[in-house]
Amino acid sequence: MDIDNMVYALDSTTIDLCLSLFPWAKFRKTKGDVKMHTVLDLRGSIPIYVDITNANVHDVNILDTIPIEAGSYYIMDKGYTDFNRLYNKIHKEQAFFVIRSKDNINFITVEKQNV
Repeated sequence: MDIDNMVYALDSTTIDLCLSLFPWAKFRKTKGDVKMHTVLDLRGSIPIYVDITNANVHDVNILDTIPIEAGSYYIMDKGYTDFNRLYNKIHKEQAFFVIRSKDNINFITVEKQNV
């Protein structure tokens, strides 16, 4: 990529575990799962942050714990849509985010720019 600033992708994946071997990972009555949340440096596909949680932890909650680098871009899916958290965690640290919005979002256009 030919971008001066760092670009990171934030996503999670659920990992199935055998409940009889990992009873601490109980997700459902007969199923064991954990969730791995990862911030990936897109310049070299290197994880810079990994957090393993219970599978029932919502993706958006990880915004409270990830490290933010000023001037960087964070790309994530709509599972991270919480504009309060995005503003307080990323914008206030002088970083930027790109997120796919939910279909039912309410917004007001404040300003338009020609492209």
